[in-house]
Amino acid sequence: MNLLHMKYAVEVANTNSINKAAEILYIGQPALSRAIKELESSVGTKLFERSAKGMTLTPDGEIFIRYAKAVLKQVDELESMFSSGRTKKLRFSVSVPRASYVSEAFACFSKLIGGECDAELFYKETNSLRSIKNVLSDDYKLGIVRYAENYDKYYKQLLDEKGLDYELVTEFSYRLIMSEKSPLALKEAIAYSDLADYMEIAHGDPYVPSLPFAEVKKEELPDNSRRRIYVFERGSQFELLSKNPETFMWVSPVPEDLRRRYGLVERECSENRRRYKDLLIHRKDYSLTDTDMLFINELVRAKRALMG
Repeated sequence: MNLLHMKYAVEVANTNSINKAAEILYIGQPALSRAIKELESSVGTKLFERSAKGMTLTPDGEIFIRYAKAVLKQVDELESMFSSGRTKKLRFSVSVPRASYVSEAFACFSKLIGGECDAELFYKETNSLRSIKNVLSDDYKLGIVRYAENYDKYYKQLLDEKGLDYELVTEFSYRLIMSEKSPLALKEAIAYSDLADYMEIAHGDPYVPSLPFAEVKKEELPDNSRRRIYVFERGSQFELLSKNPETFMWVSPVPEDLRRRYGLVERECSENRRRYKDLLIHRKDYSLTDTDMLFINELVRAKRALMG
């Protein structure tokens, strides 16, 4: 497949006109028309519908142009990378929920980045709305969004509207985590009523598209504790749990070595049947790099080690 012809097709798609595209590309109209026909012949499908109104993409053409833009972008990046005679920094960015299995995956991934190249890695822990905005507007290449299963349609509708691809990473139910010195740790079975006299540690920024914040807060943070501490990063939560046996927290499964480090234990609550989903997201026009795949492989490995 001719990359130059691919570039021509993208310009025709942008302008919806052979004449306008030819002017921008500084080539003759007959030569451009011939190049488009040769491209259609090489891919074996019709990319454009030709009419008095101009050139419009066929359904196959829309798919082709989306991938062509991604290919041309990578070609430009490759040419830029080596144009100065030396490689640029390896860059990786991901915006994620505050989840221990994800942070473990990132830590293991960071060890795979060889010392022979310069690198900049960006790891942002935040809520699902901000992760989506980071991928759309702030040049984060990957994101992970977390939400309760009953909000599935709200999130998938939003992701579709924003032109984001998504793939399920895992489904899980939250577990309780607390100090090994907590009286809760000694109970064989924990019910919601057992939590009433303890202080809950919670992340303070739930969000669900199209629903009032108050409704989401009530749903995501059920009122089974009279006292609550809101935190916005994971480091302080483990210190609080470790130092204060009167605290507890709802978490996705936490790696055993991290629990041992802080003297924490996990317990199930039989009354908690709500399921959650973590979805990996990226822009539809973005092609995953080898570095992205390294992280995804570590993410899958960490997930399987904790959740099967």
